[in-house]
Amino acid sequence: MGMSGPTDKPFAISKQLVLEAYGRVKANQGAAGVDGVSIEEFEKDLRNNLYKIWNRMSSGTYFPPPVKAVEIPKPGGTRMLGVPTVGDRVAQTVVALTLESRTESIFHDDSYGYRPGRSALQAVEQCRQRCWKKDWVLDLDVQKFFDSVDHTLMVKAVEANTDQRWVVLYVKRWLVAPLQLPDGTLQARDRGTPQGSAVSPVLANLFMHYAFDLFLSREFPAVEFERYADDAVVHCVTERQAREVWAALAERLDSVGLRLHPDKTKIVYCKDTKRRGSFEQVSFTFLGYTFRPRMSRQKDGRFYVGFLPAVSPEALKAMGTQVRDWRIHLRTGLNLTELAARINPIVLGWLNYCVSRGHARLDRRAVGSMV
Repeated sequence: MGMSGPTDKPFAISKQLVLEAYGRVKANQGAAGVDGVSIEEFEKDLRNNLYKIWNRMSSGTYFPPPVKAVEIPKPGGTRMLGVPTVGDRVAQTVVALTLESRTESIFHDDSYGYRPGRSALQAVEQCRQRCWKKDWVLDLDVQKFFDSVDHTLMVKAVEANTDQRWVVLYVKRWLVAPLQLPDGTLQARDRGTPQGSAVSPVLANLFMHYAFDLFLSREFPAVEFERYADDAVVHCVTERQAREVWAALAERLDSVGLRLHPDKTKIVYCKDTKRRGSFEQVSFTFLGYTFRPRMSRQKDGRFYVGFLPAVSPEALKAMGTQVRDWRIHLRTGLNLTELAARINPIVLGWLNYCVSRGHARLDRRAVGSMV
């Protein structure tokens, strides 16, 4: 795609930005969308494909194709994931990059999801430290956030953070792009933003910045939290404070069209050797880690009960399922080096996430049970 000077297009979108967006899409990989075009196929005519995206976006004539709906398993059922076409992912990333340059300067320090230089592990580590300092946790679950988010309020949040008319124009079009269900039928959308689309993470963070982060910081400045997209943990000094925060957040989210899950939102007491009170809930799961009282050993060898995270039973079960699916005992045609080449990258990923820098632990007995 040639890099030329200014054009007479109604919207000034840099070709370099489109190229940068493609680089991010390629790095993330991902499946083909409704057109069946993979990243490899898209690359066969890369220059022309990127030029078409730039030309249409600059002209105001880019209209997104339907988003391919794919069901993926989750504990207790399935989740619908939206898979845009490769070309649409590039176009969405152009907008995401443009919004990121603004939103990164305003987002809260305790927002960790889908942000440059931030990770789920950082959120888990911060959560671990704050659980030691404060006795109570409000474990939040926003019910069907990606299916429920209000389009009008989402557009207002975008408008407040850009002076580029084309950014708002295309966000509006993506919000209402239909879902193509597995049986081929198209489903219109008047709310929500599909999980899996390239622009959804920054839109979700922007919405929750106003709906959650700023509200909590303003109304309860002494309360601390960690948020990863729609998943959040709030740390409180007392049970009474936790209940006040719960009631206030429930009302706040309801006012913007969201709802706290009545069964999954709960108050938790961070019980350990020093905190010996009794309470119904003494554990919660956050980003694949279950926090609960656990036996630990001090440097002098003595044992104590700490409120600590370790990989959750659900995450362990998923790992075990994958290990069994490898059916290693049947891979008699592969030597150890070949087996290691296939397995090590996956196991290394688990280790990096589950035991990185001592943030949490992987139960050795549980690992043994996986195989």
